[in-house]
Amino acid sequence: MKTALFARAAVVLAAAAFAVTGCRVGPEYVRPAAPLAPAFKEPLPTNFNAQDGWEPAQPGDAQLKGDWWTLFNDPQLNALEAQVDPSNQTLKEAEASFNAARAAIRFNRAAEAPAVGTAPAIGAVRDSNHQPYINISGSNAGQGDFNLPFDLDYEIDLWGRVRRTVAQAREQAQASAADVATARLSLHAELAVDYFNLRAADAQHKLLDETVAAFQSALTLTEDRYTGGASPLSDVTEARTQLQATQVQETDVDLERAAYEHAIAVLIGKPPSAFTLPPAPLTVDAPAIPATPGVLPSQLLERRPDIASAERSMAAANEQIGIARAAFYPTLSLSAAAGFLGTSALNWFDWPSRFFAVGPTLSQTLFDNGRRRAASGQARAQYDATVAAYRQTTLTAFQQVEDNLSALHNLEVEAHQQQDATASAQQSLDLFNTRYQEGVDNYLQVITWQTALLANERNEIEIARRRYQASVLLVKALGGGWNARQLPQNP
Repeated sequence: MKTALFARAAVVLAAAAFAVTGCRVGPEYVRPAAPLAPAFKEPLPTNFNAQDGWEPAQPGDAQLKGDWWTLFNDPQLNALEAQVDPSNQTLKEAEASFNAARAAIRFNRAAEAPAVGTAPAIGAVRDSNHQPYINISGSNAGQGDFNLPFDLDYEIDLWGRVRRTVAQAREQAQASAADVATARLSLHAELAVDYFNLRAADAQHKLLDETVAAFQSALTLTEDRYTGGASPLSDVTEARTQLQATQVQETDVDLERAAYEHAIAVLIGKPPSAFTLPPAPLTVDAPAIPATPGVLPSQLLERRPDIASAERSMAAANEQIGIARAAFYPTLSLSAAAGFLGTSALNWFDWPSRFFAVGPTLSQTLFDNGRRRAASGQARAQYDATVAAYRQTTLTAFQQVEDNLSALHNLEVEAHQQQDATASAQQSLDLFNTRYQEGVDNYLQVITWQTALLANERNEIEIARRRYQASVLLVKALGGGWNARQLPQNP
């Protein structure tokens, strides 16, 4: 009868507790305003049209997707990018952190249900007959205990502390998922930049190799002219110096290429000694830019995973304010213990051996010398810090887009200017070669214009490399086809 009475009391108490668990102290989360502009300031390159994927209102294959690198139409780049996700160790580390964040949700959600435990024990005790103040006649030969207890402990979530803890873990997991997307975007962009840098180094090597061959022929010519008495020895030394200096440049380019090849190997999870990329010079043609200029600044809030991560961190920090606020209110816990306690294995599970205890506990901190108030102030300050970080991340995103739009626009102009300068240098070299062969000018003029032509040709390749790099960085700045809708809604 008493057992039924205690059971009914526990049920009534639990029902009353669940009726008030709708209460939640602390502020509800509202996304703070971010600094925005109606449009990007920097213009697009002038020669892009709908075929380049820059028509804002025309959907199609030129729109950014998750595999945005395929829009460069480079099979070798596509093959390398495909190896990043399954092999890159930095990405695996980020994914492991996300899995840990998901596990934290389950860990905190466990507090929504009672915790039940047991600690079976068997023991024997015999009192000594020689203890002080013991009645020897009352001493016994020992006593055995056979105990099988079951304990229940449950915090009734009156003020939403447990629910806010679960919500905080969920939002932190979403931030971690966005961090994985940020890492993936950054790694794919880094691979693309390294790849185009390597191809530019191949183009530089090819140019320098051809130049070394031309300078070798020029040295042979000056040596023949010197032998025939048509040129002074200074022409020979100048030609030899020019050749040797160009060979040094070629060796330096090979050093740069090796570093890029090693970086690509690590990005795809291979040791540099096990990876080789055959040379394939980068063309100097303007790359097709795989981006969408119709993106407004406000849309970056959804398209950038780092902004999404900062926003989710704000939401998690807001939940922490509620958790700190709940510490000011009483904590109501329900505890229960039941089981069997016998003096031997024969009566261990007899019905008279049963025991139980159940009852609620209400606890309230009366004085903590300002500890809870400090914790609440700390939570609010941390939330303010996440708001500032969110706004700074947004501003940085705008800056990156503007920087790369400006780079593409100005590099396009610079490429045309450089092509004209290269053509002029070639024309001047041809003229002075003719004048030298006719004996009108000395070989120093030829050396001067050979150096000028080589510098202009190398700069032409460098501008092309920078255009490829700006293209990749613009894709990265625009989110690479990612969208906040890809965040797990219930991780």
